[in-house]
Amino acid sequence: MHPYVGSHEFLNGSIRYILYLANASPDFLNILPRVKDRIAEVRVFRQKSKSKPTRELAKYPTSFHVNVVPANPFLVIPEVSSERREYVPIGWMEPPTIPSNLVRIIENANKSLFALLTSAMHMSWLRHVGGRLKSDYRYSIGLVYNTFPVHQIKVDNWEKLEPLAEAVLAARAAHPGATLADLYDPDLMPPDLRRAHSSIDRAVDRLYRPKGFTSDRERVEHLFGLYEKMVAPLQASPRGRKRIRKR
Repeated sequence: MHPYVGSHEFLNGSIRYILYLANASPDFLNILPRVKDRIAEVRVFRQKSKSKPTRELAKYPTSFHVNVVPANPFLVIPEVSSERREYVPIGWMEPPTIPSNLVRIIENANKSLFALLTSAMHMSWLRHVGGRLKSDYRYSIGLVYNTFPVHQIKVDNWEKLEPLAEAVLAARAAHPGATLADLYDPDLMPPDLRRAHSSIDRAVDRLYRPKGFTSDRERVEHLFGLYEKMVAPLQASPRGRKRIRKR
C-alpha cells in the first residue's frame, strides 16, 4: 500500500492509498485473496473499456496505465489550481508516495528551481500560455514548463534563490495545521508567507532585468521577447529554409 497523491490530496492534505504490485511475486499475491479479487476486477474493468490501449492493458492487471513511480524526492506541481491564487502551491514529496496523473512532478529538483517556479515571473507565463479548466489554471510540462525562458540566467545567480526558497518553506512550516489550500487562499495567506514570496518575486525579476518589472504585462512582454530569441535558431535551421534559385 503506497500513499497516492493527486491535485486534491496535495492541496488539501487528504490521504489516499493505492496497491503497487509491480515488484510483488505471484506466489506472494496468491496468498492474498482480497488482493487477487481486486486484480481480477481490474482485468475485467479494462476488458470492457472502449479504449483499445486500455483493453490491451487488461493483460497486465497488476500494472498501472502510466508507471510514474519516483525513486527520489520530487517536486509536485498540481495540474489544476484555482485562478484566485496568486501562486500555484508547489512543494516536495518523496517515496513511497506515488503521484497520480493529476500532478506534474520533477525529480531531484533543487530549491532554486522551486523558487523560480513559484515566482511572479513564472506565474505570469502560466496565466498567458497555460491551459484552463473552466477558469482555473491548468499546468502543462510541454506548454508551460518547457517553454519558459530561463537560458539567460547565469549559473552563479541560481544560488541566490536558495535562501529565499528556504524562507517560503519556513513560513509554511510555521503554520503546521494549515493545508496548502489554506495558505494560498488570497484572503487567508499569512503575512510571513506573502513577504517570503515577495522577496522571491523581486529576486527573480532582477535575474531577468536589473530594474525589475512593475506589472505582469511587463513580465510577459519581456518573456515573449526572450522566447522569440530562444526559438529563432530552430526556425532558421538549414532544413527549414527554402533555397532561392539564382537568376
